[in-house]
Amino acid sequence: MQLPTSPPASPTKKIWIADLLLLLVAVVWGSSYGVAKQALAFYPVLGLLALRFGMTFLLLLPSLRRLMQPHGRAALRAGLPLGAILLAILTCETFGVALTKASNAAFLISLCVVFTPLVEWLVMARRPSGSAFLMAFVSLFGTWLLTYGSSLTFNLGDGLMLAAAVLRAFMVCMTKRLTQNRNMSTLALTAVQSGVVGLGCLLLAALFLQGGLPSLPSAAGFWIATLYLVLCCTIFAFFAQNYAVRQSDPTRVSLLMGSEPVFGALFAAFWLGEQLSLLSWIGGALIVAATLWASLPRSIFVARLAK
Repeated sequence: MQLPTSPPASPTKKIWIADLLLLLVAVVWGSSYGVAKQALAFYPVLGLLALRFGMTFLLLLPSLRRLMQPHGRAALRAGLPLGAILLAILTCETFGVALTKASNAAFLISLCVVFTPLVEWLVMARRPSGSAFLMAFVSLFGTWLLTYGSSLTFNLGDGLMLAAAVLRAFMVCMTKRLTQNRNMSTLALTAVQSGVVGLGCLLLAALFLQGGLPSLPSAAGFWIATLYLVLCCTIFAFFAQNYAVRQSDPTRVSLLMGSEPVFGALFAAFWLGEQLSLLSWIGGALIVAATLWASLPRSIFVARLAK
């Protein structure tokens, strides 16, 4: 006797699930800057990244057992270049957060939402609307207010976070391009990306760190922070992002991820005790408002086309 199978999820339900997952990703990634800053007090940047993604790769290793099958090879072909982009993003982010305040890092990374329509134009031949350029100016003005309000000059850490924002926009668009209409395992894709990042960080450490990486710290605080980064900010977050990009469009994904700096600032203020001035909050609000304004009209248009 054959048991009845449940009907496949509707496109609307899949998009709703993707939206919910992305909001949860925004929460954990918003907190990741403060957690990573605490872990970096014990271990260097490249070592922390190698450990974080090496552990992720090992935990996801069973998903690669079908690598020789068509959907496994598809995950490998997409995962290798996406892993290289991810390596560049995380190197910029982790060095950046080590050189600036966690609240600044969370706000600056939100600029990827404004950059995404421009990168879509380059990568996917979708010309952005004129409002995208206006919102880019508003976001840059908000960034100036943020750094001025924090009594900071624009330092190397802030520049690295801006570079990471551009790379994030490129990552979202390339993920859509390389995975669209392809049958592949999202877990396998996440595993391949993690393996590339972990191996890449080990190679960079061997090239640029005199004497290589130090011994792993024994402090409980370091391992608690590392496990949080592995389980919540890597395995869950990258799986959810890869899944959501395949179900939606890059601008909609960026819109939902635009709430990340709100959670990052709240985490930095309440957990790390960082003080934000009024101008800092105004600058951050301008950045978030610009990302929403730049993305919302396009998202509504896409939703109407889908009906």
